[in-house]
Amino acid sequence: MKNRGFLLSDVINQKRAVQHSRGKRAMLIVNPRARRGGGSIDAARQVLVDAGLQIEEMATSKDENASELISRNADHFDMAIVGGGDGTLNNAAAGLSYSGLTLGVLPLGTANDFARTMGIPADPVKAAEIIAAGHQATVDLGEVNGHLFFNVASIGFSAELAGELTEHAKKRWGTLGYGIVAARILMRSRLFTCYVDHDGTTEKIRTMQVSVGNGRHYGGGMTVEETATADDGWLDLYSLEVDHWWRLLRLLPSLRKGTQGQWDDVRAFKTTEVTIRTKQPRPVNTDGELVTWTPAHFRIRPKSVNVFVPKG
Repeated sequence: MKNRGFLLSDVINQKRAVQHSRGKRAMLIVNPRARRGGGSIDAARQVLVDAGLQIEEMATSKDENASELISRNADHFDMAIVGGGDGTLNNAAAGLSYSGLTLGVLPLGTANDFARTMGIPADPVKAAEIIAAGHQATVDLGEVNGHLFFNVASIGFSAELAGELTEHAKKRWGTLGYGIVAARILMRSRLFTCYVDHDGTTEKIRTMQVSVGNGRHYGGGMTVEETATADDGWLDLYSLEVDHWWRLLRLLPSLRKGTQGQWDDVRAFKTTEVTIRTKQPRPVNTDGELVTWTPAHFRIRPKSVNVFVPKG
C-alpha cells in the first residue's frame, strides 16, 4: 500500500506539471564547450517534452552571445532553458534580466555553483523535472562595472585561477582541476594593496583576494558566507588578508563552510554597493569569467531573474 501511494503521488505531480507546462514555448541553449555539454541531454529533453513544453534549441555564435540571443527572441518564448556551467549562465544573465524570461537550469558545467546555491540537482534529468514542475523563485544579481553575475566576483587569487584554468583542464579533471591549478598559483601569490569604498568609508587594505558575492557558492564548492542566499538583497564581501600561503591552507575548511569572516585576518561585511580600487589595473573574475578590470564598482540588482527551483 505504501508503494502504491508513492506511485499515485508521482502520477498526480506529473499531471500537475503537464497542466502547468502544456503549450508553453521554451528556448533551449546548450553550451557544447561545457564539461558535459557535448554529451546527450536527450533524456532531460524528453522530460520537458512529456511535460507539454514546446522546445526549440538555439545556438550562440561568434557574433551573438547567449544574452543577445535571448533578448532577440524573447517575444516568442515563455522561458529560457540554459544547459552549461556557471560561465554559461553568466553569459545569459543580462538577457534574462532584460527579457524577464524565467530561467531553467540544466547543470552541465564543472562546478555548477549557482545550481548548488538554488538546490538544483546536478543530474540534468532531475533538473529537467524541476523545470517541468514549474515552481519559481526570484533571485538577485550582482553587477560590476555594468557586468552582471549570479555567484561571485573576485579580484586577486581567484582571478588568476580563472585566467589559468583552461577548458581542457576543467573537462579532464573537473573540480579537481581547480585544486591543481590553485596550488600552483598559491605558491607564488603575494599580497596587493587596494582601497575599498563602501557605506561612506574608505579602507586601505593589503590582501590576497577580495570577493564580492551575490549567491552562496563559488569556485567548485567554496561558500561566500554561511547565511548568504541569492535573494537576500545583499552583497557579501570578504578579503583574505593572510601573509603566508600556509595560513590560507588553514582557512580552507572555513572557506568551504562560509565562516572565514570569523578569522582575524579575514575582513568581511555586507553591503549593497562597494568600489574597489588598485594601484595597477587588475582583472575581475565573475562566475569564472574575466570580464572587466579595476577600478571595480559593485552593486546589488535585487529581484532580477525568475528561476525554476525545487519546491519547498
